[in-house]
Amino acid sequence: MAVRTRAEFERELQSLREEVLHLGSMVEKAVQRAVQALKSRDTALATEVIQSDKEIDERTYALEEKALLLIATQQPLATDLRVIAATLFIISELERIGDYAEGIAKIAQRLAGQPPLKPLIDIPRMAEVSAEMLRGSLDAFIDRDLEACRAIWRRDDEVDALYDQVYRELLTYMISDPSTIERATLLLWTAHNLERIADRVTNICERIAFVITGDPRALPGEVEPDYPNT
Repeated sequence: MAVRTRAEFERELQSLREEVLHLGSMVEKAVQRAVQALKSRDTALATEVIQSDKEIDERTYALEEKALLLIATQQPLATDLRVIAATLFIISELERIGDYAEGIAKIAQRLAGQPPLKPLIDIPRMAEVSAEMLRGSLDAFIDRDLEACRAIWRRDDEVDALYDQVYRELLTYMISDPSTIERATLLLWTAHNLERIADRVTNICERIAFVITGDPRALPGEVEPDYPNT
């Protein structure tokens, strides 16, 4: 297999980054649509989200192969290897976030035929913040923006606080009326999935910070980049 020139390698690496952004956009859309299906009790939309997970998986595998091919056809510098390794990690995290969206869509299907337990306020807010974090983390990956990673990493506390609020409220429903246990448990699983999505995004930010700084403790520390941010 022929070794590519440096210019070709740079072009293919940039193409890989752009495809990661596209995958991230697909995953973000899946999360938002899954929660919208839950909120509007739209089983057709939930089905679309579930079916879209197959495409997310297929794109994940294709991107993994493309990243490995870059290693096989070029002798990457240490910084290149760091970027490709981070890309593989990010791809894996995006695939898992897609799985969480699929799980929420399945919950939406199960709850659609039951009476609403309560107006959904905090769960959509969790989805909104998590989606913003995801979008920001991928922008930070492209821009090599350490400060953005730190800001996104800190937003996880906002999602955790919303989760705690949802948990306490749903627990109150279950204690006061046992007939609500199934619906409340399903909503709690939805909130759990959204909380885990935010956690996955913080993982992405930590890996990006490592690419930039070369230090695994860059978040939430104050480590400066060890090479130019280019």
